[in-house]
Amino acid sequence: MKIAIQGEQGSFHEVAVRQFFCYDEIDILPCSTFDMTLKAVTDGKADLAMMAIENARSGSILYNYSLIRESGLKILGEHNLRIRQNLMALPGQTIHEIKQIRSHPIALSQCMNFLNQYPHITLVEADDTAGSAKLISEHKLKKIATIASSVAAELYGLEILASGIETYPKNYTRFLVIGSAEKGNRDGNKISVCFATGHKPGSLAAVLVRLAEMNINLSKIQSVPRLNGNWEYMFYLDLEPPEGADIEHIIDVLEKITSNMEVLGIYNKGDKLYES
Repeated sequence: MKIAIQGEQGSFHEVAVRQFFCYDEIDILPCSTFDMTLKAVTDGKADLAMMAIENARSGSILYNYSLIRESGLKILGEHNLRIRQNLMALPGQTIHEIKQIRSHPIALSQCMNFLNQYPHITLVEADDTAGSAKLISEHKLKKIATIASSVAAELYGLEILASGIETYPKNYTRFLVIGSAEKGNRDGNKISVCFATGHKPGSLAAVLVRLAEMNINLSKIQSVPRLNGNWEYMFYLDLEPPEGADIEHIIDVLEKITSNMEVLGIYNKGDKLYES
């Protein structure tokens, strides 16, 4: 089985893949962007994709909500990963010799309390954490470090100068497993949907009241502009129905009180928080 990820091997996306699939024999297909990650699945180059959707520190990745809906693919599962950030460089250097740190902007932002202790170091934003580790390793770049996973340090032969440098200990990222509708099912304890409502007061509130009447827990709600120039929004919701609930009935109710309703996936929620 081949899984597409955004970033190079050794990224947190790969860590999430390995854990979700219980370290089965799988091939990783690195992609430069989230767009290319989903395109790899729709083009048949990968069986599934693993995509970050939300970070406890940085919030939701709004662009990815729209990507999933527009791709026609479905959410098949989710994985919660505790992100442990590590500063690494070529072996034999100390942190005081480092002049530059290259990493993904979100990784940098998650470590600012630590990085502020070293004002002499220049921070450079890059496309990928593991990609930066690979660059340093392949080009033997001294006095340059990156922030990435411990897997990346091992894979690219870098030495960890400081581990666990993230500002907030409860720094986790929620990943989604994405695949074709044929690989999905109509069972699960979590439903992801998107819809629009009437452009008038109380439209969204009426939907939320109806969900409460059906005893459905709303674990996530996110609005994303529809890009139609009218300042209208699509709403993305994660629903957790009570045990034994009729999922088809829930979908039918939502279709009647919303517009452009679409089920993005029915799957089992990731109850466990894994360590990176």
